[in-house]
Amino acid sequence: MILVVNPISGGLDKAELIDAVTEFAANENVNLIIYNTTGDSDIEKIKVLNTTHNPKRILVAGGDGTIKMVAEATEHTDVIIGILPAGSANGLAVDLNLPKTLEENLPIAFHNHYMEMDMISINGKKSIHLSDLGLNAEMIKNYENSTIRGKLGYALQTVNTLIDLDDPFVVTITGDFPTLECEARMIVVANSQKYGTGVSINPNGIMDDGKFELVVLKNMDLLVLGKIISGNMPLDSNDVEIISTDKALVTTNVPVSFQIDGEYCGAENKLNIKILPKQLKVAIP
Repeated sequence: MILVVNPISGGLDKAELIDAVTEFAANENVNLIIYNTTGDSDIEKIKVLNTTHNPKRILVAGGDGTIKMVAEATEHTDVIIGILPAGSANGLAVDLNLPKTLEENLPIAFHNHYMEMDMISINGKKSIHLSDLGLNAEMIKNYENSTIRGKLGYALQTVNTLIDLDDPFVVTITGDFPTLECEARMIVVANSQKYGTGVSINPNGIMDDGKFELVVLKNMDLLVLGKIISGNMPLDSNDVEIISTDKALVTTNVPVSFQIDGEYCGAENKLNIKILPKQLKVAIP
């Protein structure tokens, strides 16, 4: 079994986590190989480890970006990914209803059954969880440029981003559905339901149904933002529109901040999106 650790994710020291996983593996008579990511050719190095050792499972201690990297490194193989949440927000772990503690997650990661999850291709890049254009991506850009990590850092940058809010952009969405053109504050490309903060943005999201949702937030005043944060997503209103599909083209009148799975990707004015069915096996409770 391979353990992939992102040493810097979530701003947390991983020494205790590695010790706990090592001890659990020893008690289970499992040979554990530990790989610490460095940001230098990690996907290629994980590919080599996976091919060389052919493990049945790879454990991932990190956030959504680390999970996605391992998923890309192991595509077209039969390995099961076990998640040990250790990022700033851990969005996929929240959506999979994984427990809060490492002790509870270890037996799931080592032994439990799995879901065959879809992924999404956006301009050729892969997304496993939630990507978006607009307000949240702008917040992530500000978060990446700040020095405060974790949920406090996200909260501070949410306030700063709202204070410096740009004008709405105009979006056109085309596909196998009536074309939508409107002003918007944010477009979410969702393979799941919740952000890592626990905020539900796509209540109908299912990660293995062969479809994704485009959640169009036309208005993001404090009332609507408050409803979303408190879990009362305003589905039947003029503020939000949700499109469920397997492919779509999203264009905007100006370049808009864009992020994939919590990683800022610059500004985009065109997203070519399609579903990638049953791309990874991930252990579930």
